[in-house]
Amino acid sequence: MNFYTIHIFPRLIISVFLIALISCNKLKNEKKKLPNIIFVFADDQRADALSISQNPYIKTPNIDSLARNGVRFENCYVMGGHHGAICAPSRAMLLSGKSLFHVYDRLEGIETLPNYLRSNGYQTFATGKWHNGAESFETNFQEGEQIMLGGMSDHFNVPVRDLNNNKLDNLNCKGFSTDIFADASLDYIDKYQLSDKQKPFFCYIAFTAPHDPRSPAPSYLNAYSENEIPLPDNFKPLHPFIFDDFNVRDETLAPWPRTPKDIQSSLSEYYALIQHIDDRVGDLISRLKEHNLYDNTLIIYAADNGLAIGSHGLLGKQNLYEHSTKVPLIISGPGIPKGQTFSALVYLFDLFPTITDYLNFNQPQNIDGKSLMQLINGKKEEVRSSLYTAYRNTVRAIRNMDWKLIYYPQINFKQLYNLKKDPNEIYNLANEIKYKSKVEEMMKLLKQHKEFSDDTINLNPYKLQSKEFDYKKLVQKLDPWQPQYIIDKYFPEGTSQKQASVFCK
Repeated sequence: MNFYTIHIFPRLIISVFLIALISCNKLKNEKKKLPNIIFVFADDQRADALSISQNPYIKTPNIDSLARNGVRFENCYVMGGHHGAICAPSRAMLLSGKSLFHVYDRLEGIETLPNYLRSNGYQTFATGKWHNGAESFETNFQEGEQIMLGGMSDHFNVPVRDLNNNKLDNLNCKGFSTDIFADASLDYIDKYQLSDKQKPFFCYIAFTAPHDPRSPAPSYLNAYSENEIPLPDNFKPLHPFIFDDFNVRDETLAPWPRTPKDIQSSLSEYYALIQHIDDRVGDLISRLKEHNLYDNTLIIYAADNGLAIGSHGLLGKQNLYEHSTKVPLIISGPGIPKGQTFSALVYLFDLFPTITDYLNFNQPQNIDGKSLMQLINGKKEEVRSSLYTAYRNTVRAIRNMDWKLIYYPQINFKQLYNLKKDPNEIYNLANEIKYKSKVEEMMKLLKQHKEFSDDTINLNPYKLQSKEFDYKKLVQKLDPWQPQYIIDKYFPEGTSQKQASVFCK
């Protein structure tokens, strides 16, 4: 043996082994590094109220950029609600991963996404709207600033609280809502940047826009003129029949019948509120990049429910048409493919198992949502073949990829739409003889979903109600939450109602 074999070669082997070991440990540690998560949740935003959703009339470049750098779901739905404030059950479903009839709108004692992430090493923060009770917020988040309890407020006079010692306290009024919540999240990111960053963060930002009052901030008042926003293709002055309380709050925000002027005005204000959110999403992205956090942050953009705003003669979300049940859903971040759009049928409550699957965590127990990760990674073409939605005890709907049936049991009325040819649900085919078998097929599917979801509705009530109504006999209740100038704009004659108090002085 020579000197090289005896002395140098063994040392070389040991050095290579040590380098490999260090490299493996480094890769292992990098693999273990969990991404931060930012969840941006809009209030009452229709799925088509984004420019990337083939809507050339609204400007949302920052949200569009998230979609181009991630994945977008064209058919994401809120399952519905058991009362007019759809946002409460929608948020409960989202955070619990449970369907409507397994959670309704209460989260006390329910395992939630933020709680699950905290138990798996995340620090959790929230700002914005919380419509599921103070107690559930206090048990689900470690930190919270500018929290608005309840369903809505004047955007310029928002009643907010901070989380101190696990209690929401110190009620204050501040404005404008979109800026309050965006600034709170930016402050949180700044504080995180100055911390030791031992844990990744989950940041939940729940905007109250574009929910009414449709009163944009001053700098957005002229973002859109009324004349540049066309009427929806399915605009009607009146809904052709009554199926529920047409004096529910959302439907009182403009007179019956709906006029093109009122609807175009409402849409211009609605789009301005969304553009304001988009600008603040741009600020969030810029701040993440400034702190070198962007490349390791999963960003999710979604909304709690849609809105009619003139479609089918309606204004609100208390119905099961596509415009009111379909919402935007965008997921962007490390490991997510770029620029893909999926037409699969998904629910908002699929996000809980999707996020835990993405993080390679054990899947939560006793939930109804399904992970979208196999779909996102190209290993699956669909999540479910059909999807069920509900509103109170007055409406149920079922849809598959091409067809949708809406059933109103209390008036025994059906609507059948070929969504592939008629996405705006204009032509009801239910009474055409050639579609009789399709109606029967869809009704059978609807009943199967009813049983599977533990829905207790009676689909065959003993006594039927009339679907005929006279809009002139509807009692026009002016909504006390609207600023006076909004009331004067839409109800110019005989209105002296003052702006409502929002519990702040």
